[in-house]
Amino acid sequence: MSKNYTELSKFLSYVLRHQPETIGLSLDEDGWAVIAELIICADKQGYRLDHKLIQSLIADSDKKRFTLSEDGLYIRAAQGHSTQQVNIKYQEKTPPTLLFHGTATRFLLSIREQGLISKTRQYVHLSSDEETAIQVGQRHGKPIVLKIKALHMFEQGFKFYQADNGVWLSGSIPYKFIQE
Repeated sequence: MSKNYTELSKFLSYVLRHQPETIGLSLDEDGWAVIAELIICADKQGYRLDHKLIQSLIADSDKKRFTLSEDGLYIRAAQGHSTQQVNIKYQEKTPPTLLFHGTATRFLLSIREQGLISKTRQYVHLSSDEETAIQVGQRHGKPIVLKIKALHMFEQGFKFYQADNGVWLSGSIPYKFIQE
């Protein structure tokens, strides 16, 4: 992926997940933005987008961060929202026995005290495989992968969801359900 392509992907992540208002963009409650409106708003900020480029960014994204509506007129971030405008109603789903959370070793003390909390995001993000969790953890420092007893949590009444891109989502995860 070229530098410009990466920059555009990061720009889309920023406005569709966190700060749509910085470019004058509106999202509906399910996180959808009108692509024609996104193109106009992005252009005012010096980002040249068109439908073909947006479709290419979606198709080529290894993390599948974005979802295109069936009619091709709307786009949204699959998960990871911190904006209060968005409250995607994911379908509750039974998780596998274990899920994984990648983080940095420097956060372990806090996790042992509080468990995993979503902080500014709406959900804690979990992976179905350890490799992905390692990649996530590396972004924050020396990585460690935590194993989450997801099915046990679910059986105790905790809710789990899965975003369009396969990322598992849950509310706070008490430490008693975490294995280091």
